[in-house]
Amino acid sequence: MPHIFRDYDNAIRHLQEDLLTMAALTRKNLEQAMQALLRSDIDLANTVIAADSDVDELERQVDQTGMEILLRFHPVATDLRLIIASMKISTNLERISDHAVGIAKRARKIHQGQPLQEVQWIEPLYTLAYALLRDAMDSYTQHDPVLGQSLHEKDKELDRLHKQITRTLSDQLEIPNNGSASWLHLIFVARSLERIGDLSVNIGEETVFLESAKDIRHEHRKVAPKNDSPPP
Repeated sequence: MPHIFRDYDNAIRHLQEDLLTMAALTRKNLEQAMQALLRSDIDLANTVIAADSDVDELERQVDQTGMEILLRFHPVATDLRLIIASMKISTNLERISDHAVGIAKRARKIHQGQPLQEVQWIEPLYTLAYALLRDAMDSYTQHDPVLGQSLHEKDKELDRLHKQITRTLSDQLEIPNNGSASWLHLIFVARSLERIGDLSVNIGEETVFLESAKDIRHEHRKVAPKNDSPPP
């Protein structure tokens, strides 16, 4: 019997270690994607695109470990919520990394043309999106459901800024001979950052579920559903 408990504890530990490694890589990918955009660094953009496969592999590992624990050990109560929440959080992290890749690809396209200093307009939006992701993972690692639930209000600020920046960028599209392709790429970058905020809120919601067994997923939802896939 002791070896069964030891195997169970080891499996739980590996699950959490893989999830935290995945979160660290996802945050790094997002940071580097934005630096590639803001600094016109195509090599860094290529690094982000290549690194996404590591995030994908970690998602597979988290899912595989989670399923093995469920089938072999039949956890209940808090441990069952931990497995389910970890698997759902990994899915959200993988989608955030996909958006980082989308930003990196658009950074490459933007900087293949004429320099566009206005990419700096996106930075405040990135700051808010990154803070949401950081707080979401902090709520998980610190077992803080209050922080997890607070992300809804922070996301509203991100949504407001996204709408404002999108209007500003859309106005640039109306100006003749103003490099419409680059402005369109920036609009999609802004959209990815807004979606990263929403996916971070999802992680916070999973923390609330994990710590308190309370499902808050639909308490603050917007009326219209969103597509969380990266823009083409």
